[in-house]
Amino acid sequence: MNLDGRAILITGAAGFVGRHLASALDSGGARVHGTGIDGPGPGAPFVSWQVADIRDLEVLRAVVAAVVPDAVVHLAGQSSAGRSFEQPIETFQINALGTWNLLEAVRHEAPRARVLAIGSADVYGSLPAGTRAAEDSPLRPVSPYGLSKAAADAFAELAFKQHGLDVIRTRSFAHTGPGQEARFAIPSWAEQIARIEKGLPESVLRVGNLEVTRDLLDVRDVVKAYLALLEQGRSSAAYNVCRGTGVRLSDVIRMLVERAHIPITIEVDTSRVRPADLEHLVGDPSAIERDTGWRAEIPLERTLDHVLGERRGAVDGS
Repeated sequence: MNLDGRAILITGAAGFVGRHLASALDSGGARVHGTGIDGPGPGAPFVSWQVADIRDLEVLRAVVAAVVPDAVVHLAGQSSAGRSFEQPIETFQINALGTWNLLEAVRHEAPRARVLAIGSADVYGSLPAGTRAAEDSPLRPVSPYGLSKAAADAFAELAFKQHGLDVIRTRSFAHTGPGQEARFAIPSWAEQIARIEKGLPESVLRVGNLEVTRDLLDVRDVVKAYLALLEQGRSSAAYNVCRGTGVRLSDVIRMLVERAHIPITIEVDTSRVRPADLEHLVGDPSAIERDTGWRAEIPLERTLDHVLGERRGAVDGS
């Protein structure tokens, strides 16, 4: 699929990844349409925007009917594993049933559209140290969030098998970068460092469990992966979007602290520790590399520089 001139609908388009994706699609000549529970924010490059809750099938059908997209990128969802323990029912309604509603809306209103259903590597659960998850690895989620994303993945596969929809699934591993909210780990750490450097009241960097290993990407690489899959992905396939190598969060925090302008004291805050965490989660990117040629290119160090620089700018301007 050549995306130039194509109508692309993004759900959850005002979110972290949605904003980066919309800009990339617009730069590539696509006609970008967005939907979300709020407005798109200033400067957004959307041809149209409609407020919609993915839990409402009839509203979603109206959105899809109005756009008649050539492709849909389904990003909308509840994205916090920690929050899912507090709100498991809402998480399942948004992530699993919301995905089913979106697929049903496409089936009725734009059945030829390609759907990129964005999932999460949390579906794999924790892996043995030193191993990598492939797309045929067992799904063993350990949080309500992971379970909801596993159900959404199954719904997407079912939509292909039962209705012949052109659906591609991703199992996206952890990603960060400019524009991510401080409720997520790396921008939270960067913001704390920026505030400590400015002499603001909090003088200690508070962290959760650092003794875990993650496959960590830059959001801009992730966006390139999604564009590649829209154009070259195989219908019905699932793809890991990952770097293929792991990094311990203790090393990530060390790299950030090394970039601080003053000495930093680190303390574990038990309120930041998840009820169930994944000790080791690293993916095998062979399938997406084989089918599209995509691979992660942005070094983690560069991503951390960008996130920390953004947070310093925000603190300076506050």
